[in-house]
Amino acid sequence: MDNHKFNEFIKISKKLNEIEVIPLLMGSVGLEVITGESWDAQDIDIHVPGDKRGWEVPPERSIHNWMDIVKIMTLMEYSLIDLHEHGFYKEGLSVEFGIIDTLPNFAGVQLEDLEIHQMGNAKYYLLNPSQYLNVYKSSSKDSYRADKNNYKDLRKIDYLKNMIGYV
Repeated sequence: MDNHKFNEFIKISKKLNEIEVIPLLMGSVGLEVITGESWDAQDIDIHVPGDKRGWEVPPERSIHNWMDIVKIMTLMEYSLIDLHEHGFYKEGLSVEFGIIDTLPNFAGVQLEDLEIHQMGNAKYYLLNPSQYLNVYKSSSKDSYRADKNNYKDLRKIDYLKNMIGYV
């Protein structure tokens, strides 16, 4: 597990909590936390409240509290490098923000089913293995993501199926 990326997520979470945002740790870093396995996380994927229409909304308006998030990330010495992907960069670390409110339609993950975790003063959400399986199964159907990730999602799907005893 890449503790450096997870520790950075915790620092960002503390700051987001100050503006009453509880972030969801997504992607490979979150998967590493629940599986204890390394998934070679390339970035930190954080989902926060936003417009459930996702990509249909202009990027500067799709995430609630966007200007506050930009301010927080800037104060943490990150630079906004991609508005469309809500991507920030600092010293080899890439952080991208997504919209938590798209999960029900995208992967059938209901927001009320998310479990809050806490580390120190930081509160955050983390998917359970079944929820991760739903997300990766939905993601694997996206041809852009499949091409971009060289079908790494399929390996994650197999791992999660074995982990939860999926038939």
